[in-house]
Amino acid sequence: MTVHFAVPGPLEQRTGGYLYDREMVHGLRAMGHDLHVHEMAGAFPLPDDAARQSARRILARLESGGCLVIDGLALPAFTDALPRRPRRDSVVGLIHHPLALETGLTAAAARQLDALERRALAQLDGVICTSESTRQALVGRGYDGARVRVVSPGTRRAACPPRRPRSSTPALLCVATITPRKGHPELLRALVGLRHRRWRLECLGSVHRDAEQTRRVRAIIRRQRLGSRVRLRGECDERTLERAYRRASVFVLPSHHEGYGMALAEALIHGLPVVSTTAGAIPDTVPRGAGWLVPPGDTRALRRAIAAVLCQPRRGRQMAQAARRAGRQLRSWSQARYEFDRALTELAGLR
Repeated sequence: MTVHFAVPGPLEQRTGGYLYDREMVHGLRAMGHDLHVHEMAGAFPLPDDAARQSARRILARLESGGCLVIDGLALPAFTDALPRRPRRDSVVGLIHHPLALETGLTAAAARQLDALERRALAQLDGVICTSESTRQALVGRGYDGARVRVVSPGTRRAACPPRRPRSSTPALLCVATITPRKGHPELLRALVGLRHRRWRLECLGSVHRDAEQTRRVRAIIRRQRLGSRVRLRGECDERTLERAYRRASVFVLPSHHEGYGMALAEALIHGLPVVSTTAGAIPDTVPRGAGWLVPPGDTRALRRAIAAVLCQPRRGRQMAQAARRAGRQLRSWSQARYEFDRALTELAGLR
């Protein structure tokens, strides 16, 4: 099958969503599909003229019997062009989470994104979601559940058993792009109330994708005099990321929503106790016993959870053991790629 894969911007960007896209692209190629990646220009998810022009050019290249996969972040750019395309191909959306659920949007922007996404979804032959939580969200908005397939991400096994640090200062690790949805300000405010405890925080993830949010986070660090204990390292390569997981004592991610939470799955693989939230698919990703989950945005509950893991070594060890067991149950990327291929074939056949 000829498959076209549309992504907003460069495919090599270092976020969980782009990692998922890359793994599916490599897998489909390895399975023998004639695959073409389209790295779209323009602004996303609220599209500008450049994004809409990119969408029209991609649709014009489709061939009879082929399939176009559109990453959900780019989907609004296709809204107006999809109804005018020749019906000689199939189009499938890849939805990580509904766009209107992004934290920090104005009410008007959320309504606009919701309307654009709904119109585009109505023109698709089917949808692949990265979690059951996202599938339920789409079905709850009226999308036909028979045209939805769930293909959760895979994981890469740690090369050797994780080594916990011997330092007397617990190392907290947060792996997330600095955006409002990831909850860095709430994490810092929770830690302000624990400044009498030993801890240090390492944050890995882009500091450029949302410059305004990064300024807010740095202002909190400066105002609360946390500079000696909190490090924003920005994006990093796989080797640096692996070392960070191995150094860490506890993984923290106070997200307001996750369509799956690939960094959380990596934490489980590395046997890290997890402190996170009950938002979106997180409770499905982090099983009971392996993590302490609190309501999103509840700074006091987040502080209590971090304190409990830091101050109760036995509980921390029990959570680490549960995390390691859960990590061993997670499937590989090869399994995820096989399921994606099967889902794509099934949805293309629904035309």
